[in-house]
Amino acid sequence: MNLYLRLAWRNIWRHKRRTIIIVLAMSMTLALMMFYDGLMNGFTDAIYGNAVKVLGGNIQVHAEGYRAQANSSPLIPLADPLAVVKAAESNPQTLAATQRITTGGLITSREGAFAVGITGVEPEKEMTVNIIGQNVKEGRNLASDDLDNILIGKGLADAMGVKLGDRVTLVGRSQHEQMRQRTMTIVGIFDLGMADIEKQTVYMSLGEAQALYDVSSSTEVAIFLERLGQESAVIKEMKPGLPGYEIESFQANYPDLASAINTKGGVMDVFSVIIIAIAGVGILNLLLMAVYERTREIGVLGAMGLKPNQISLLFILEGIMIGLVGVAVGIVFGLALNGGLRSVGLDFSSYSNVASYMALIQSRIYPTWGIEKLLMRASMIAIISALAALIPAFEAGRREPAEALHFV
Repeated sequence: MNLYLRLAWRNIWRHKRRTIIIVLAMSMTLALMMFYDGLMNGFTDAIYGNAVKVLGGNIQVHAEGYRAQANSSPLIPLADPLAVVKAAESNPQTLAATQRITTGGLITSREGAFAVGITGVEPEKEMTVNIIGQNVKEGRNLASDDLDNILIGKGLADAMGVKLGDRVTLVGRSQHEQMRQRTMTIVGIFDLGMADIEKQTVYMSLGEAQALYDVSSSTEVAIFLERLGQESAVIKEMKPGLPGYEIESFQANYPDLASAINTKGGVMDVFSVIIIAIAGVGILNLLLMAVYERTREIGVLGAMGLKPNQISLLFILEGIMIGLVGVAVGIVFGLALNGGLRSVGLDFSSYSNVASYMALIQSRIYPTWGIEKLLMRASMIAIISALAALIPAFEAGRREPAEALHFV
């Protein structure tokens, strides 16, 4: 086998121009796949990552028994929310961990009553991670010492026919199922460019929510991570130190969003397979042409005593080696391409009006390194290269030495 490997390695570099063309075809295919993966992951972080932040973080921690009553948004206080926050913030992947009170109720104005989620937050702490506070277009964001003040979305303000400074009435149930009602002043209106999301939730300070709903603690800790996909590892690390708490990722609390992300990933994988298969056809064509260019050489090998299966093996080894070289060069190209784009980003702000969800892209898309699926992509390129060599190898093995030697 050593002899065949040495012969195959020498053969692929005897025709440098052809080998370089094949290697470039493979490497550019892999590099573009890495760019594609990195860009799609950048889109996922920008769109779905921001959607997760709007909806309440990558991970939510509740008291035991919350999941069984989740549909009614129960006000079950956490035993020690500060311990939960400390445990979350000790993980290097955590951007922020904030206390919240989350429930449901009605908000009323002259236009009528609207069902909304009511969330008490730590405004200053969430400012760095939650794009709600970062997109206050009228008035101001909440402050921790706010009393009788709320922050609402532009979509809800338009539907209710209210504006900055108007007073509205909030109705909801306290921890002990008593009806609570309070008139609140609108101090800020946020605008995400997505009216449906803006209608869903109103925000108040955590202290105000505690007083209004008679809750001495918080009912939820929202944990914001650097990017999507880190949830499982963080939850696994937190659980041993926090017995008696329900620690769940956004997939459990927002299954529709999780389903959309998984569907998008599946569709993208199908497209990537198609693209690599198309590239494989080109590689096959180049290798097949190499067989016809080396017809006399095949005749010489046969005349020297190599059997058809040995000649075929030689061509297969050449295909595999070219594939491995192409993969190595492609990885270098892909890392260089994504590395450059990671530092400058890609500006998609002009496309924010193309679809409603594009409004969640705050400024630029920053691709990842594109190595999340590198093993699969590289394996596919190498396998396609080997498979593409089978037909030329079979064609080379079936040539009669006498006929091949007379080929011009």
